[in-house]
Amino acid sequence: MAGTALGVVWTSPISALGLLAGLLAMPFGARARWRGRDLALVFQHWPWGPGGAITLGNVILHTGHDLDSLCHTYAHDAGHGEEPPICLADHERAHVYQYMVLGPLFLPLYLACGGISVRNRFERAADRYAQTGRGWWPWPG
Repeated sequence: MAGTALGVVWTSPISALGLLAGLLAMPFGARARWRGRDLALVFQHWPWGPGGAITLGNVILHTGHDLDSLCHTYAHDAGHGEEPPICLADHERAHVYQYMVLGPLFLPLYLACGGISVRNRFERAADRYAQTGRGWWPWPG
């Protein structure tokens, strides 16, 4: 419990950016909902972006209507093999955990690892977590 609280505080500057983005989207149809399992405030129907979701600290901006929807892994979409669909909520929850450990360091490290791509260890770890329920940390332990 104390670790969770520290993680929320540590990533709060990034969560504030997510909250601002979500609040700005509300006049355009976005709706906020707390998801305790994901430790995140989720803005559904976020009107901007190519589709899917983006996590900013303890805030998830989701373009769809149900974060529990299925999606493909990055490896599957890149043609690295057939993989079964994963739950988008599980993938984004892994990013919430990553943020809670790395706080403001998450974004520069994420970008240094390749941004939104199959090569990014943060995305591979989030896919692994969504597939197995384990392994959200992006570096070998």
